[in-house]
This record gives sequence, C-alpha cells and structure tokens, in this order.
Amino acid sequence: MCSADPRSSHYVLYQVCATLLFMFASRVMMRAMPERMIAGLLPFVLVSAIASTLAAEGTAKRWFKGNTHAHTTESDGDSTPDEVASWYRRHGYDFLVLSDHNVLTGIEGLAALEGADGSFLLIRGEEVSDVFGKKPIHINGLGLERLVPPQGGTSVSSVIQRNVDAVRGARGVPHINHPNFGWAISAEDLARVERYRLLEIFNGHPLVNNDGGGESPSVEAVWDMLLSAGKVVYGIAVDDAHHFKRPWDRGAVQPGRGWVVVRAAKLEAAAILEAMERGDFYASTGVVIDDLVVDDSSMTITITTKGDTRYTTSFIGRNGAILSRSSSNRASYSFRGDEGYVRAKIHDSNGNVAWLQPVFVRNAAEP
Repeated sequence: MCSADPRSSHYVLYQVCATLLFMFASRVMMRAMPERMIAGLLPFVLVSAIASTLAAEGTAKRWFKGNTHAHTTESDGDSTPDEVASWYRRHGYDFLVLSDHNVLTGIEGLAALEGADGSFLLIRGEEVSDVFGKKPIHINGLGLERLVPPQGGTSVSSVIQRNVDAVRGARGVPHINHPNFGWAISAEDLARVERYRLLEIFNGHPLVNNDGGGESPSVEAVWDMLLSAGKVVYGIAVDDAHHFKRPWDRGAVQPGRGWVVVRAAKLEAAAILEAMERGDFYASTGVVIDDLVVDDSSMTITITTKGDTRYTTSFIGRNGAILSRSSSNRASYSFRGDEGYVRAKIHDSNGNVAWLQPVFVRNAAEP
C-alpha cells in the first residue's frame, strides 16, 4: 500500500501509487490539502513523473524550457514586460514567469501578442519580497490569481511559512528563492516549512552565494540535507534576470543563466505547474537531456551531445554521497534500495550543469 512517508513504500509499487495520484489529486486538491495529506498521495517522487502511467492524460509529453524568475520595469528591472517576454521567446524559451517584487505584472496583452501562435506561454507571477530583521526572504508565487502582500512573521521560518501559505491561498505554486542571499535562510529554517516543493538551487544573480562560504553550506548541500531528512523538495535553476540592456557587463544580472525544462502534455499553465509540483523537470545552466527513464530497478539518462563536449554524470544519495559516476552519454544507475534517494547531476567539459530530481527509494525488507 502507499504510505504517508515518501521513503517507505516498496519501489516496485510506484506505478500503482502514481495512478492513484493522477486519479485523486487535481491541482485544486493539491493546493487545498495540508502537507501531510499531499505526502500521502506522493509516496515516492520519480524524476520521470511516472511517464508510463499517464494514459489518463491521453497525450504524449514533451519537454518545455522555461524561466520562473525574471524582473521588469514594474519593479527593479531595466526593461519593460514586453521587452522581457520578447527576449525569452526569441531565445528559444517555451514559457516565462514575470516575477516582479510585490507586483503582479499584467500579462494579458503580452500573452496575446507573444503567444498568439501557441508556441510561447506567459504565466502570471510575483516575487513576494519580505524580511525578518535584516534578512531578505523572497518567495515566488507562480500562477497566482491575485497579488500576495508580504505576510511578515516572528522568525525566518514563520515568515517563509506565512508567505508560502498566502501563495497557496492565492491558488499559486510557491518556490523559495536564493536561500543564501544575505545568508538569510538556513537548512534548519527550510526543514520547518511545509507546503512547498520547489527550491532555487541555482540562481544566476552574481551576489546570491549559491556556492556557500565560510561555515555556510552551498544551496545544493542544503538541498541534500532536506532530502536526507525526508523532505520532498525539487531543485530549480533560474536566472533572476534584471538587466537586458547591459550584455557587456559581467556584473549585471543577465538573462539566460539558469532555467528549467519541464515534461508536460501541453504548453499550458496548469500542465506546466502540475509537472513541476510532481518533479517532472530538470534544472540546467546549459546541459540538455534527450530522455529520462525510471523503472523499478534503475534510472537511465540520455544526454544531448554537442560537438566534442564531454559529460560526467554523478549519481548522488543520502547526505550528498556520490554513489557512482559515468562518462557515458547514456548514464545509468541501478538502485540498491538503501540509498534513501538518488538524484543525478551532469557536468559538461565547458562548465555547464544539469540537476535531475530525486527518486526516493528504500529497501523493501526494511520496516
């Protein structure tokens, strides 16, 4: 049977559990339910989002490239919403969230203009920008129905929780932004928060301390801490673009530095956001994959090759331990059952990276 603990189900039953997910968990239900009920419907999280069980959707899925964090002149960007949307469309993105600070930027006219042929999607969003003491705490709301004012709180974790809850209340999908910006948010803070699935593990802003420093861990290490504690969290990459008119300035917050590639049946906001909430996407700064297959015994990644670029895939488990490495463009890992979770990180020889989402596994013999 499916268990409320995402680590405790027999991996071989994942298809049954996934079918229940699609039968009983619509997007509205997911947003209305408390965390413990959602966990009951998500007994395991599969990177592939259990593609083999999607017969109910009746449509083959595709990969869609998008960015969920970008700014315009409606807050602190240097370009108008139409200029920003045009940049992403012209550079091969399939969807974009405009996430101005504490502003719900209008997209209706832009959507009609940029997405007239159905090949580009704009999703309404906001970066809810709050503070606790001197610590900046920013939560993106994707697909919001209304503006979400900063909620405040009595601690870092309570500020995050109140804003996450407010985003859910506005029927949006929250993601927690750049935890190491201002060294504001710790792994302990994030472990106390419920009702979120998405965490920025790469942000293209040059001043957000992605890699950690001193006694503070990198954001990726924080992600492993959360996963090792049993939190179901997916890692996203964004560019947090502010500056579209300073391409020569290496200190500018430029577009095109980080993105997500989402596997969904349709280029529609509901389909994209539902896929992200169930972990059917990967994050990237340049590495592209052709396919990802997860079954009851292994995960296999097919990497899109480019010229003479070489690739190294690391399979990572509990506490960030490297389980194995592969230099093949078709990298595979066989589950042992004691890893806790398995995620993959791909480096290429030119410094680009892709992060794939965790698969939670546990030995069926364990209690």
